This record gives sequence, structure tokens and C-alpha cells, in this order.
Amino acid sequence: MSQHNKLFILAGEASGDLHGSNLVRSLLNSGGSLDIKGWGGENMLAAGVQILKPIEELSFMGFTEVLLNIRSILRNFNDCKEQINAFKPDAVILIDYPGFNLRMAKWLKRKGYKVIYYISPQIWAWKEKRVELIKKYVDRMLVILPFEKDFYQKHGVEADYVGHPLLEAIANRSVSEGQIDIAIPSNQPLVAILPGSRKQEIKSLLPTMLETAVNFKDTHFAIAAAPGIPEEFYNDIIADRIKNGTSKVSIIKNATYDLLHQADAAMVCSGTATLETALFKVPQVVCYKANTISYAIAKRLVKVKYISLVNLILDKPFLSELIQDDFNSQMLSKELDKCLSPRHHIYFKTNYDELSHVLKAETFASDNAARIIMDVINPV
Repeated sequence: MSQHNKLFILAGEASGDLHGSNLVRSLLNSGGSLDIKGWGGENMLAAGVQILKPIEELSFMGFTEVLLNIRSILRNFNDCKEQINAFKPDAVILIDYPGFNLRMAKWLKRKGYKVIYYISPQIWAWKEKRVELIKKYVDRMLVILPFEKDFYQKHGVEADYVGHPLLEAIANRSVSEGQIDIAIPSNQPLVAILPGSRKQEIKSLLPTMLETAVNFKDTHFAIAAAPGIPEEFYNDIIADRIKNGTSKVSIIKNATYDLLHQADAAMVCSGTATLETALFKVPQVVCYKANTISYAIAKRLVKVKYISLVNLILDKPFLSELIQDDFNSQMLSKELDKCLSPRHHIYFKTNYDELSHVLKAETFASDNAARIIMDVINPV
């Protein structure tokens, strides 16, 4: 008779919800009897997690935004502790979301819970001292970028490289997917707009992306709408920036991968979406703009050479990155024009092929992670 185990999973963002859902499916397929509760979104819910708090209540971005929402954040900590104590899981799985999860790790370890971290915080980019917290309070670290294993090893922390979960998410797309229902003249290129998953990001990036769209004749643009963000939110920004109707811009809901499958080029918010776009081999320009104070602080603290995951993994400035003041419609138009130009296609293809080779793993990340997690909670 197999042992019954209880797991609590903490994901605070859309990407964590996606990867958490695939991890849960692998865990449930591992042969053990599992009861899984946690914080996440619709993907984790569909995978079989009892969601106790949705991610819409968790996403606060930047230094000033955190200060403005401090009461909600403190209430979330208290809610989480109460729920975990009531559930008494065999282990708690933390997925990225470091501002919250690293503080929870400290409390969890002190309370005697096993702590497993899946998808490392980007402490190699900034706040490197956080590695000491991980050494103290995390029982097992599962990393998804090849260079992270070496980073942790350098700091005396044993980490398992499990592969990147996006490879699995893309490979497991439904075979019925691949077409989006928008009418585009056959001779027009399609440009995907991925302005982020949070309202603050979208407000910062989408207006300039739309101003850029106006500069491109005979080109159709489609916005990949983030889960949980109402269509009216996008429509209000479109109406403000595109004066002569919205026929040039479509809004695509719950079909980002379908959009990338068809897109000829993309304007992408820095973050996980840059890697997703790259794995679909879509030429892209990376965009980033933050609150002025948040950016000034981050610039002093962040130690990486690049802001896109693609450039970081390849360790070279392959994708163009438009950051802060460089993120304007003139610069964006110039870079997007390169993305749409046939003479640049070999450049993109060569580098994207290299990226796929670097990330390749024998088996999917969630299967590797699930196997390690089951070994941790049921040691032989």
C-alpha cells in the first residue's frame, strides 16, 4: 500500500502557476497517494491543486509598489502560515517568487517543515547574500538554468539541475492548438505583443508598443492578454493610443503559444516571455521600463550584464534590449524592423538553435523534479 503524503505549493506569479501545474501532474503520476494544496492560479487548479489563495492577490512589483501594499503583504504571510499549520504538509514546495517565498522558508524551517525550492530565485543577478538563507532554510534546491548549478556549487550549496520547464510546456501543447481566430490579410506579417503579466508592467510598456504599431503599415499586431486581466483594461489603452479604430490590433486571450506559433516577430516584456518567444523561434525585441525610483535602486543592485533570459543563458548580447529611456517608439520601431527583415532571419535562427542545444535535457523538468521531491518526502 502506497504512503499518503501531503504537499503545499506556493506560486505567486503566472509563470510559477504554469510550471507548478506541470510539476503537480508529474507528482500525481509518480504512483504515490498525494493531497496537494497551495497558492497559485487556474493552471494549478486544473492540475489538481486545492487553491487557497489566487495569484491575482499576490503580484506586487518593484520597491515602491511593495511599500504601498505592505498591509496586504503582511496579511498574506499570516494567512499562509495559518493554512500550512492547519494542513500540516510533509513538505512545502516554493516556486520562484523570492520576496515572499524566502521569508516563508525561514519560518517553515523553524517550524520543522521540509522545504523544497523549485525554480531558483535569481540571486545570481542581485542580492547574492540570499544564498546564505537558502543554505540555512532550504532542504533541496532544484534549478532550471544550466549556470545556476555552478553558481550554487561555488557557494557550497548542492543544487539539482532538472532542465527548463518551458521546454515541456511548449512540447505538451494540445495538438488542436496552433491557430488563432483573427482575420489577417495573407500578405501581412503578424507581430505579437507580450507586455507582461501584471497591470503595472502593462501600463509601463503597452502604450509605447502601440505607438510603435502605428508606424508599421500593412502589419497586424496581436496582444497576448495575461490571465486574470480583463479585456477592458487592454481596450482602454488601445483606444488611448490608436485613434483610428482597433482593426490593426487584436487581443488574444488564453492562447499565447498559439500566437507565438504564428507570429513573424514580437515585442516582449523582459522575463520568462523572452525565453518562451525564443523557443518558438520568433525574432523579438526585449522591452523593460520600471517606476523611476524602482529602476534607480535596481540599477545600483543588479549585477547581470543582460536583462533577458535568452542573453543570460547564451552569455552574449544576442537579442536587442530596450531599457528605460531607450524604450521609446523610435528605437522600438528600428529594432522591430530588423526582426521583420528577412536578412536577419539566419541570425535569429542560428542563435535560437544554440539556445535549444544549451537547454536540452534527457527528460522533462517536472518529471525530474517530481522524482527528487518524492525521494525527499519518502526517503528509502
